[in-house]
This record gives sequence, structure tokens and C-alpha cells, in this order.
Amino acid sequence: MKFLQAEWRKLAIINYEIDPEILTKYLPKGTELDFYKDKCYVSLVGFMFLNTKLLGLPIPFHRNFEEVNLRFYVKKKEGNEWKRGVVFIKEIVPKYALSIVANSVYKENYKTMKMKNQMHYSEDDLIVKYSWKDKDWYSMEITAESTSRTMEDESEFEFITEHYWGFTKRGQKTSEYEVCHPKWEWYMVKNHQLEIDFKQVYGKDFECLNHQKPLSVMLAEGSEIEVRMKKYLLEETRKK
Repeated sequence: MKFLQAEWRKLAIINYEIDPEILTKYLPKGTELDFYKDKCYVSLVGFMFLNTKLLGLPIPFHRNFEEVNLRFYVKKKEGNEWKRGVVFIKEIVPKYALSIVANSVYKENYKTMKMKNQMHYSEDDLIVKYSWKDKDWYSMEITAESTSRTMEDESEFEFITEHYWGFTKRGQKTSEYEVCHPKWEWYMVKNHQLEIDFKQVYGKDFECLNHQKPLSVMLAEGSEIEVRMKKYLLEETRKK
């Protein structure tokens, strides 16, 4: 069932390598960490939610808004196939109703904060900036070429953007939902700026990111998306 339909646009993605041990306690039951070239990634992602519909219906005053999240990458074996997905540490949105629905339905860690965005287009450059206020204002800004490019197979960009499942830890259960979208185009990044205190926003487990340079910085065009209803996976011992 289609729970949510929207567009995800202008996804600013800043990637870091992280010690896998830090993420162990956040792993949902039945999943394991997914690596790219033997590196464990965590990503700060900012993007626009546009033309949002819940169960096919537009929600007044909640159709267009920003989101910033911190996420990492996992996979789950189902039969002979792997489901590749993401786990969110925290998702920041600007309206309380969004947090209430997401936390109650998907049990994700949504937080409501003041947010704003800036988009500047020119013949040569595309500038995308997302800002949010915890105790202080934080922001991520990317300057990129104005023309998008096609995704390359087996690239780092493909790894980051081609995880089509969301997994959520719920005690001894795991909830999962599917996100459907086509392959995304990307923009060549020229430079970026980041103002953030990872410890303040995401907790002491992620303070280490304050002292690291990103592995990579990306800007994806995005597309229309569909989020399909969740299901729950019982702990393996209870299935037997």
C-alpha cells in the first residue's frame, strides 16, 4: 500500500567514514552493516520534500518542507536476495505534525526544529543550502555545476543512493518499509560548507565526526518517490 507519495529534490549528501562498532547498538534485528570498498559510511543528508501526499491525500500546509537526517547503510538477507537499506539516527523536519505522524507510524526518531532553505541557479552554478536550529543555527551548503549527469554503475554515488529500504529498530522487532524511485542524476560538486556540532545535534557517539574530513560530498537531483507501508519482523527466536 502506498503510504506516502512526494518528490525528494536537491539532496545534499556529506559522507563520512565511521567505526562500525559505534553503529552496533543502532542496528535493527536481522540487519548487518553494508560497506562500500571496505568502508563503513554515515551520511548527513539535506533535501526538499515537495508535493507530499499521505495515503493519496495532500495535507494542507504540509506539502513542501525541508528535511535533514543522519543515516547509515545496512542490508538484510531475505531468501537468496539482499535488501539494501538505511537506518536513521535522527530526522529533522520543520513541522510538529510531521514528527508526530512519522514517530507514531514508523517509530523513527523525528525531531521538529526551525528550518529554512536557499536555492540559487545560474548558467554555471547551482547552490543549495539547508539550515536548521537546535540551540544554534547549523547549515550545509553545496555549490555544484548546473547540469546534471547520469549515475555510473558501481560508483560511490550509486551505493549511497540505491538503498531502497528503511529499517527501524523496535526492541526485539524490526520494522521495514520500501522506498520506490528511479535512479537519480547527480551534479558535480565544486565546493561545500558545513556548520554543525555533531555531538549537540546527534549525541556523543557522533562527536568524532566533528574532527573528520568528509570522504565525499554529493548533490543528487532526486525524483518522485513512493513509501510503501511498513511490516514488522519478529526476532528470529520467536519465529522458530
